[in-house]
This record gives sequence, C-alpha cells and structure tokens, in this order.
Amino acid sequence: MRRTEARELILLALYRREHLDFELEELFEEKDPGEQREYVMSTYRGIFEHIEEIDELLEARTVGWRLHRLGWIDRNILRLAAYEILYAEDVPPEVVINEAVELSKTYGTDHAPSFVNGILDRLLQAQRAGDQAAELDDT
Repeated sequence: MRRTEARELILLALYRREHLDFELEELFEEKDPGEQREYVMSTYRGIFEHIEEIDELLEARTVGWRLHRLGWIDRNILRLAAYEILYAEDVPPEVVINEAVELSKTYGTDHAPSFVNGILDRLLQAQRAGDQAAELDDT
C-alpha cells in the first residue's frame, strides 16, 4: 500500500469514528495497510491526541464557516492534513497539501479542492510565521 492509499484508509477511519463506535483494528481486518500500518496507526491516533488544537487552528482559518458545519469529508481531510503539517516531519507540507487536495477531488464536492487548498495554505503560512518568530526569540 502506498502512502496515498494509507491516507484514504485514515479518512475512512475518521468517518467511521464520527458515526460509529469504532476501533481502528476493525478496519485492518477489511484492508491490511501492509508496510503503512505504523503510519496509519500513529497518524490516526495523533489526530485524536491533538484534535482540539487542530480543530481550533482550522476553525481560525475557515473564514465564515464553523468547522462542525463543514461536510465530514472536508473536515476530516483538513484534520488529516493539518496533523501532518503540524506534527509529521517526514513529509514536506507542500506534499501534504497536494495529497489533501487530491483526496478532496476524489471524495469532495466541486468546490472542495480550492477550499481545502486555501485553508491548508493559511495554516502552513501561519505555522511558518510562528516558526520564524520563535527563531527570532531564540536569538
């Protein structure tokens, strides 16, 4: 399984978690992530460990929209990508954003790709600005 497919699996798991009493291992019985198993598990769990912070950061960038009012696809694509931008050091943020846009093209509405891209771009710019401010404080 490629990382792109693993992200789709995480998106499915996030959906199920919103609507059902669900454990990630149940999904592994249906589809084995193979060499991506650790990535799927750590990313899925990491999203929920940081969900309040992620949701707060996303909501601050969804101008005119409350995060809970977004469709489940858009909301969970944003959560997945935000987690990777903020906490995963093994994937460049531009790749994360591109993957999120591709997921939204496949599973979202016609307007989802540009919406997802805009929100994640704002998040990335804010994170980079914060990193630069922290570097200046250290000097």
